[in-house]
Formats: sequence, structure tokens, C-alpha cells
Amino acid sequence: MHWIWWCLIAILGIGILALLTSFICFMKVFYSPKKKPLGPDEYEIPDGEIYEVYRDDMIGWTKQIRSMPHEDMEIKSFDGLSLRAKYFECEKGAPIELLFHGYKGNAERDLCGGVERCFRLGRNVMIINQRASGDSEGRVISFGINERRDCHAWVKYVIERFGDDVKIIIGGVSMGAATVMMAAGEPLPKNVISVLADCGYSSAEEIIKKVVKEMHLPVAPLYPFIKLGAKIFGRFDLEETSPMEAMKRCTLPVVFVHGDTDDFVPYEMSVRLYDACASDKKELITIHGAGHGLAFPADQDGYVNRLKEIKEKWNLK
Repeated sequence: MHWIWWCLIAILGIGILALLTSFICFMKVFYSPKKKPLGPDEYEIPDGEIYEVYRDDMIGWTKQIRSMPHEDMEIKSFDGLSLRAKYFECEKGAPIELLFHGYKGNAERDLCGGVERCFRLGRNVMIINQRASGDSEGRVISFGINERRDCHAWVKYVIERFGDDVKIIIGGVSMGAATVMMAAGEPLPKNVISVLADCGYSSAEEIIKKVVKEMHLPVAPLYPFIKLGAKIFGRFDLEETSPMEAMKRCTLPVVFVHGDTDDFVPYEMSVRLYDACASDKKELITIHGAGHGLAFPADQDGYVNRLKEIKEKWNLK
């Protein structure tokens, strides 16, 4: 009978090890600790040499939006979190672009240039702190899975706040692009007239496996623990949907934007998303020489002019 006890102990030990590994993966990949707010003379720039080139632009845009008139907005998520955003009005009655930032970023850091871009296009803009980011509540980032539901909630709020005739564009950078693509794969009110997906990934699974591989860690044995950690500790299914699956169902006009030297989310992901998109109105804007999240800073005039051309081509408001 002793062998039975040894087997039970071994099974228990394996279970505890699996649970511990899943928890560590959850903390590394999905958990977002609360950050101390920046002071009035502090500016957050993404890590990496490629961003240093645009430091002055980013600081300038941040100073600009901090000094601009705006309205603070807040909603409750489906799971009870307070989510917050800042609304900047270019012209009363103009279309409103809802902008979502990237993984472990925040609205001010990732979207400060988005306000400049939207104003140049004659759009009002809302920069949104996603769950577990900025001054929004939550500690779990779900790679767009739950964030897509938040996007739907923001659309509903904007219609209630600005009226049934308001025109809405949903846009995002990196994980924010994944968020709006997945939201666009599900029914949205007619007020949503287009989608802007800047350097978005094809699926959470694919981008996570890419990063794990680049860290020289074993992908095949580790990914199941990452997925399990999301399920047990984050309470979401990492593979519930994906931007790729959503684009196969999407009928809204979609503009994909990507820098062709992006070494974090590969450019070819946007090519594949464009090819998969079911909409009869879709465009892929390639920004040559732009790294991850840097399409607008790298070619501001080119980015805006291409969007203006597409707007005229599609006869969007």
C-alpha cells in the first residue's frame, strides 16, 4: 500500500508545481501592478532606443494634451471596474475617435500623438485608459479579450452622451489595435463607421509564443501554463477569440497601419489580418522604417494624408 501513498504524493507535488508555474506565468504576463502617478514635470517614454529618437515629439505632445481643455469620462465595465478616459473636442458634432493603448502602456504615453493626429483629421478624440492601466481600475491585462467588451461599453457610453447621430471610429495601437479588431468582429451600433488598427497582432497566442521564444525559453511546455494562469488567476480564456478570427467576420471599413521594421509585432501580421478581413472596404498603410508603435511619429504627414485619402475614397464623414 505504500506505493499508493507515494503515487498520491507525487501527483500532489506535480499539481502544486503546475499551479505554481501557472501563477508565476500569470504574474509575469497578465498582472499589472499599480504605478505611482507621474508628477507635472515627469514624462513616460517607452523603453528602447527606437523611442529615444522621438522623445522630444512625445514630450511635446504630452505637454500639449496636459494643457488642453478636456473632459474626464468614466464608465463601469461588465465586471464592475471603473474605467476612465479623457475627451478632447476639436469641433462640436465632428466624429469621435475612441483610442486604445498598448500592452502595459497608458493613454497619455501611447496616445498623446493620437490627439494631434485626430485634430489634423478634424476628429474629436477620446484617449482611454484600458483596464489595469493609468487611472482605470483592475490589475489583469487580458490581451484584448476582456478589453473588447470594454470597447463596446465605451461605444454605448459615447452614444448615450453625444446622441444617436454621433459618428464613431474605434482605433488602437498594438494591444489597443487587437482590442478594437476583436470588438469589430462582433455586432456594433451603426454609429461605428470605421476601425483603425495600428500595429496590431494576429492573436494573443501567436505574439506570446513569439516573445517567449525570443526570451530563449521553451515555448511548447511553457505556453500551456501561461494559458492556464490566465484561466485560473485571471479568470479569462486567452483563446476565446482573436483579431484574426474577428477580421474574418468584420464588415466595417478597416484601416490597418504598420511600420515595416517593427521587430516586436511583425509587419506580416497586419498583412495577414488585411488578407483575412471580410470587409469590402479595407486598406493597409505601410510606414517604411517605422518601429513598433511609431508609425505616426515616423511619418506624420504621410499617415494623416493617407487617412484623408481613404476617408474621401470611402466617403466617410
